[in-house]
Amino acid sequence: MVRLPRSSYQYKFKLRDDQLIQEALTDMVTRHPSIGFRQSFEQFRDAGRGWNHKRVKRVYREMKLNIRRRAKRRLPERVKQPLVVPAGINHTWSIDFISDSLVDGRKFRVLNVMDDFNRESLALEADTSLPALRVIRVLEKISEQRGKPLNLRTDNGPEFISYKLREWCTSKQITIQYIQPGRPMQNAYVERKNGSLRRELLNAYLFDSLQEVRIMCEEWRTYYNTQRPHKALKYLTPMKYAEKHYSSLDPQTANGNILKIEGSRLGDQINEKPDDLKSKTPVSN
Repeated sequence: MVRLPRSSYQYKFKLRDDQLIQEALTDMVTRHPSIGFRQSFEQFRDAGRGWNHKRVKRVYREMKLNIRRRAKRRLPERVKQPLVVPAGINHTWSIDFISDSLVDGRKFRVLNVMDDFNRESLALEADTSLPALRVIRVLEKISEQRGKPLNLRTDNGPEFISYKLREWCTSKQITIQYIQPGRPMQNAYVERKNGSLRRELLNAYLFDSLQEVRIMCEEWRTYYNTQRPHKALKYLTPMKYAEKHYSSLDPQTANGNILKIEGSRLGDQINEKPDDLKSKTPVSN
């Protein structure tokens, strides 16, 4: 009456035993932890296992063997910011990281902060880990000495795109100028300084400890700001260039900015170098 097929009426559900498939998948994943479903199934088929691919996939999912795919980090579109020389100090600071290793193989990083106006090195913070909170602490320390910047130019590193750094910049009314991904030339000032730091210090010496790295970085920073002539500054040092620039302005404007320059010199006072560093000689090529 209902036209039900006899095969459907007489069908009895049979619970399939998936133990063999589970054991095979467990053995396969144990030997190859990164293998996926498709490769597993193809190897089962080559071995003569007559399992349907839908059945193997169902068991594979039930065992929660799915490999999580790493999502590609999506960055918002970055507008190209023109690389121009600021009109005065504290207009734009550039920040970046540079990496190296100690004699024992331990990796460390150096946070490089500079003022784009006179190429002054504001900080060289060295440590094995420099998260966003550490970056904020360094920027706050510099701001207490010479005032806060109007802009920060940086790349899209995880420490710089952190919401903590963005919140701190918003509270201080500082604009972050992110360069476009894959365009380090848009942060050319600090990249040029990274090259000098690499060539004149990091590649020239072997470092036994982080304390040694910090002392020698601070010594090089003082030399860079007060003694080393800069070609882009008409062979003046960063400090002399700033003083010469503001001495040509009206007294009221010059006095306020010279105080900032003098304040930045507070960071150039470093402790006397230990005896074991006084005889430090560059590594020969």
